[in-house]
Amino acid sequence: MRPAVRHFGVALRQLPLSEPLRAVRADQATEALDSAVVQVISQITGAVDDAMAKTLAASAEAAQQFEEAADSELRSKVVGAVHKLQKGLLERETEVRLMLLAALCGEHLLLLGPPGTAKSELARRLSGLAHGAYFERLLTRFSVPEELFGPLSMQGLENDQYVRKTDGYLPTAEVAFVDEIFKANSAILNALLTLLNERLFDNGNQRLPVPLLCLIGASNELPESEELDALYDRFLIRRTVAQVTNAQIGKLARLAAGRPADPSSSSSSSNGNGNGSSEGGPALDMDDFRHTADRAYAAVDVPDSVVDILAELRCYLQDKCEPPMYVSDRRFMKAVQMLQVAAHADGREAVNEYDCLLLEHVFGNRPDDCHKVRGQVLEIIASDPGLQQTELVFLGLFGRACRVLEQSPDSAEAADALAECGTLVELLQGRQAALAATLEGAFPELRATVWQSEASVQAAVQALTPQLTENKRKTEELLREAFTLQQCLAQRSAGGVLEKLLPKRYKQYQKGISSKV
Repeated sequence: MRPAVRHFGVALRQLPLSEPLRAVRADQATEALDSAVVQVISQITGAVDDAMAKTLAASAEAAQQFEEAADSELRSKVVGAVHKLQKGLLERETEVRLMLLAALCGEHLLLLGPPGTAKSELARRLSGLAHGAYFERLLTRFSVPEELFGPLSMQGLENDQYVRKTDGYLPTAEVAFVDEIFKANSAILNALLTLLNERLFDNGNQRLPVPLLCLIGASNELPESEELDALYDRFLIRRTVAQVTNAQIGKLARLAAGRPADPSSSSSSSNGNGNGSSEGGPALDMDDFRHTADRAYAAVDVPDSVVDILAELRCYLQDKCEPPMYVSDRRFMKAVQMLQVAAHADGREAVNEYDCLLLEHVFGNRPDDCHKVRGQVLEIIASDPGLQQTELVFLGLFGRACRVLEQSPDSAEAADALAECGTLVELLQGRQAALAATLEGAFPELRATVWQSEASVQAAVQALTPQLTENKRKTEELLREAFTLQQCLAQRSAGGVLEKLLPKRYKQYQKGISSKV
């Protein structure tokens, strides 16, 4: 032992004096390097915290300052019309809005439901609102064309002309209500199809235009014969009407007795979207009904985000839904135009994603299909595929930053990466602000539309809030990472700093390199 120790001591004494000194200097340098890295990390973290705090404060303030656009003249008229049409009716807010929308689009409305649910009353109110000629008829299996289109002209028969006297009948009406419309037989059906779709009526050897604005059809049941499918398809908007619920039956009794319903009832309330009043304000006239659709097509844009919802919805309904729901090209195009009219009447220049909720009354073939359509629209709105794409962009930029900071931090490529990171930060800030405005502002765009009832708005808010809240959290996490990357690129920090600040992303970067190797 001793000789070994002695020899170790001799060897130690024989080492140059500078070796221990160099060892000390290396330790000091390491400590100094660690201290510098910690300081850089502290500076970057502080800067990121400040940037996040400012972003969140700005978005929260903007959310509280959301202001509805001033009512256009048309929107004021629509709000007043909604109030007027639903006055004295219970639980018919949605039906009133759909009927008004159908009339503004120049389309037809189908109401499915049991007798005695105010279907014909709605049609009469629309006629009174539009000040148009009104026609009403109940069809049976034994109905003849004369009941709808008018009797044959005796004078015409004397002159060998097979023409009808149409005055006061459907060919001269502007608003019509046909009850039990699916009892139309083949003798009625052919003329009715042309009249509904092309607004033309064959009277003798002449094809004459008809002034029909909107026909409201009613039925207790769906058509069972395939020959009625074409008639069913003529109704762009379809709505199942139910009896007044037990919760409102007391108010119904008071209305029947000539007493006003409670002022807080749903029949007298709007969904917070109506600043107009049915009293003393401008009223819709026939010119509005005739020309609103054309004006909307020319003035209202359909953004790509809405087009994506429409395309994804149709694909789901036809290819993934069980049973599949066929959506014809004609119905699809008319649905887009209906959304344009809804936006224009709301005083907007573009369709928004919440307008797509109206499609539950357009797509689908059976009454229960509306729930599937609405559920899918809500799911598409709540999903955020753009967030996943943004994360992939961030990962690519992160890998590029790691490589640049390790190899050439002062190169032009580093400056380019910094510029791209700034663009990404702006994109994420905009997305975070939009989500904050929606959630903290209690879905102002959805509540501002005149076409959704209060109950529909509440149901949509309840369905959308959880997923949008999660999207907001993920967006803020990704924004913090983007701020961190931006600071590292701005300070030209060493690669080790980026690894310590974003270890999860650095592991993904290293894994990507390993997989390539």
